[in-house]
Amino acid sequence: MGWMRKRPSSRAFERQSSVRRQLLTAGAMSLAGLGLAAVRKGRAAILEENQRAAQPKTPVARGAILVAGRPEEAGMSSPRLNRIADRLQTETSSGRVTSASILVARHGKIVLHRGFGKLHSGPGAPVTRPDTIYLLASISKPVTVCALMRLVERGQVVLSDPVQRYLPEFQGDHKAQVKVWHLLSHISGMPDMVPNNVALRRAHAPLSRFVEEALGTPLLYQPGTQFAYQSMGTLLAAEITERVSEMRLRDFLRREIFAPLQMQHTTLGLNGLAISETAIYQERNGDTNDAKSWGPNSAYWRDMGHPWGGLHSTTGDLARLLQTFQNGGRGGEFQLFSAGTGNAMTRDHNQRVGAPWGLGWALRDSPVWNYFGDLGSASTFGHVGVTGTVAWSDPSRRLICVLLTTGGASTRGRFLLNGISNMVQSAVVAA
Repeated sequence: MGWMRKRPSSRAFERQSSVRRQLLTAGAMSLAGLGLAAVRKGRAAILEENQRAAQPKTPVARGAILVAGRPEEAGMSSPRLNRIADRLQTETSSGRVTSASILVARHGKIVLHRGFGKLHSGPGAPVTRPDTIYLLASISKPVTVCALMRLVERGQVVLSDPVQRYLPEFQGDHKAQVKVWHLLSHISGMPDMVPNNVALRRAHAPLSRFVEEALGTPLLYQPGTQFAYQSMGTLLAAEITERVSEMRLRDFLRREIFAPLQMQHTTLGLNGLAISETAIYQERNGDTNDAKSWGPNSAYWRDMGHPWGGLHSTTGDLARLLQTFQNGGRGGEFQLFSAGTGNAMTRDHNQRVGAPWGLGWALRDSPVWNYFGDLGSASTFGHVGVTGTVAWSDPSRRLICVLLTTGGASTRGRFLLNGISNMVQSAVVAA
């Protein structure tokens, strides 16, 4: 069957990627020395690719998904939103966070959209814009799942099918029991990372090697009986998407989601984007050889396009996706999903194990990666990235918040993401 075939040109793509990474690495070593012209060229390349992907087959969202508005028009308090801006200005001015961008929207109206700080801490760093591009880290996971769900809606993938139907090499104890939806809700038994993750990264292994290792890695527990956050489940979901669609995930995402929703500055991997035009994650021990070679800011890691954490995007683009969910799966005139699919992705599928999670999306009461604050309604969903990013939607209040920073999501970062989320919720003063 056609959907069982391997990706048609992965080895050729990997050779091209290796050459491209070498070129990118040379440029990444001196971020401050790169000029504004190069920045514009790289960002323009992403815009051009996403626009080209929308022609002629893919319908494009016409009509505004989000519009600018005054806070009071959306039932929000201007003084309270100003306090959020003051807080982020303090965080960046103090150096605790190098860069931060935020977008808050309610009832489809953008009421706060600001950038703070600079893209990196080196000399001559560009100023952060409201739509600066960030490495999203694990916010990539639910976006990857959106791609798979496009195939589910077309009847090409069935969530209750065993994974082995699509990935026959997925063999081993209890693996026949793993359903596709288990991969999306972190109850498959897969590990977060393969055992030789560090060795693969040090060797600059292509993504296909991670897939091979994930397919052969033993499960940690019987599927459906426990919750354990696992990036490798997302990797296998991405592999299913590629085999069924016969497209690279980065191309499928561009054609099926980014281009039609006019997410013009979103890309899996770099795809011509220069690292220097993105906000640089404040990596602890970022000056070590390992960090420079294969860490989150390295050309290798940024360009590989790993589906569990390799997405680059902006506050505006992510807000468009979240608003599409609030609109019953509709972005302008483009129907991304049916309302039923959106509801399925944002309801709890893990009641048996007591660890709430949707399909890709974390929920308000999820055990991890739900730094959405304490004040959201029960319908709140979203995700967090370890680089210091959070994006959430509270459908009951028609409220959206996207906060992208470079400060990480450890203790200090978690405090900031949760704190800003609480401030956003408390700025709602009317229906």
